[in-house]
Amino acid sequence: MENSVYSVTEINRYISNMFDNDFLMQQVSVKGEVSNCKYHSSGHIYFSIKDNNSLLNCIMFAGKRTTGLKFRMQEGDKVVIKGNIGVYENQGKYQLYASSIEKQGKGELYQKFLQLKEELSDMGMFADIYKKPIPKYAMNIGVVTANTGAAIQDIINITKRRNPYVQLILYPAQVQGIGVAETIVKGINVLDAMPEVDIIIVGRGGGSLEDLWAFNERIVAEAIFNCETPVISAVGHEVDYTIADFVSDLRAPTPSAAAELAVFEYKKYEEDVLKLQRDLKDSIQRKIRLDREYLYSYKRQLDSLSPIRIIQSKRQRLSDMQINLDSIMKAKLTDRKKDLDSLENMLSKSMQDNTVKTRQELGILAEKLNGLSPLTKLKGGYVYASKEDKAIKSVNNISKGDNIELYLIDGKAMANVSEVIKEDWYEH
Repeated sequence: MENSVYSVTEINRYISNMFDNDFLMQQVSVKGEVSNCKYHSSGHIYFSIKDNNSLLNCIMFAGKRTTGLKFRMQEGDKVVIKGNIGVYENQGKYQLYASSIEKQGKGELYQKFLQLKEELSDMGMFADIYKKPIPKYAMNIGVVTANTGAAIQDIINITKRRNPYVQLILYPAQVQGIGVAETIVKGINVLDAMPEVDIIIVGRGGGSLEDLWAFNERIVAEAIFNCETPVISAVGHEVDYTIADFVSDLRAPTPSAAAELAVFEYKKYEEDVLKLQRDLKDSIQRKIRLDREYLYSYKRQLDSLSPIRIIQSKRQRLSDMQINLDSIMKAKLTDRKKDLDSLENMLSKSMQDNTVKTRQELGILAEKLNGLSPLTKLKGGYVYASKEDKAIKSVNNISKGDNIELYLIDGKAMANVSEVIKEDWYEH
């Protein structure tokens, strides 16, 4: 028979019901040291309590604070918490829901920790101005920790996974017992004197405040502060903070996280290098294309400003103008020729018409002139008489004895007036 398959929500709800139905989990008192305490703007308090070996997440809702908490809870407080254990189904985590919290006092070591932290902070040893940058591509990493235990194994495993080409240089220091701080200081100084070391990781696995106390010693803090090589602190678990964390150049929550921060991933490095090569190639090609376009643009500009090009352009323009002028002139000549032909035809017709009209008029005038011509009169038997080349129009113009000329149709005769007789038959 096939096994049933459940959803995540169904499993979390089932586990939650198990806690709800367990009488012990509904009325429990737990003692421990407060850690990672946060007062939320909603009024809820999120924190943890821990002992030498374990840690338990806790929450006190805002509605419980009025009756259940009579003091301002801080890091390191020794407390006894009453409440119930339940499951936060959305994240599948169990935690202690506090209904009341009583203070049991703070440990002497924690007071000493706070005092040294304040003193070193006032000296400026935690200031960001003194933090050295962590090299992005470190190839030689020094480690100050025990040569046995989970810390060094985690660092080795993560280093092999991320980058097998990175060299780890271990200084096997004591991390627990008498003289721990001195061995840690010596390890830092030895590795700092090695020019090939790029980063130093100083740390150990989790433990109680007493177990981690060597990393709260002044001599360790001064050794880290004076170290020329960048230092990453990796002490305890994520919730643990030591003086070494504040004075180091970078704090890692765990030794594993320190390895992640210090060792660059070789596969990603290769991918980044290939991408950079492609980007560089594309950038160079774009630059070449752009420069080539600029060059062609400058060449075109230079060609356009060249005297030869200008002369050619002017010559071409002149040729075009000449062609246009020839075309215009031909068109004008054609039009003028048409006009002249038209005028010539009109003039010819007008002259012909005028000639005919003039001939007709001349014929009429000729007839009139012919009628008035002396010759015509002479042909009719009339005589033209003149005296001293003046026409004789009246008997008053001559006298007896005058010599006169008589013009006939075929000649003239000379005559002498013998007598002048005036008649009245002619009337003006």
